[in-house]
Amino acid sequence: MALRLGDEAPNFTAETTEGPIQFHEWLGNGWGVLFSHPRDYTPVCTTELGAVAKIKHEFDKRNAKVIAISVDPLDSHKGWISDINETQNTKMNFPIIADPDRKVATLYDMIHPNADDTFTVRSVFIVGPDKKIKLTLTYPASTGRNFLELLRVIDSLQLTAKHKVATPANWMDGEDCIISPAVKDDEVPALFPKGQRRVKPYLRYTPQPNR
Repeated sequence: MALRLGDEAPNFTAETTEGPIQFHEWLGNGWGVLFSHPRDYTPVCTTELGAVAKIKHEFDKRNAKVIAISVDPLDSHKGWISDINETQNTKMNFPIIADPDRKVATLYDMIHPNADDTFTVRSVFIVGPDKKIKLTLTYPASTGRNFLELLRVIDSLQLTAKHKVATPANWMDGEDCIISPAVKDDEVPALFPKGQRRVKPYLRYTPQPNR
């Protein structure tokens, strides 16, 4: 059965390029981003891993760990890392899970027979500190992922977990937020001392609260 938002992220043990892990233990009390690749030495995925390595410090700032997975074995991953470092002008600084028996891929429903009955699709899971799945995305093989968008989503998730707000379309960190419809008008002054901009009874904006 496909995983849904709010489901607990399945726990697993696996070998990675940085040693063995138990997933929930590895996550600790922070956020996690798990993203899959169909196999090693694929061109789009090579650029993606390099892109994440270059902005890993941004995930670190958000207390979010990143980890990739491919169905190839550990030795293949290590060779691929050399290519990533060379071609993307970076240095890999996060682990890649080896999943040759497709245990994790199956656990997370990463193999879609309509796409290919062998390779994992290119999925992304954002996991919260409560080990619940907060976001899922699946990309086609021809389209590279936008990891700046994942940072934006984490910013929104962390903000809305702390305050009774939602983030509007194309929102970026620091911009106005939407006050939750569950907040009554007489509660606004105490919850949002920066004030509100009322457009409709159901659409009230407020300056972003502190994260």
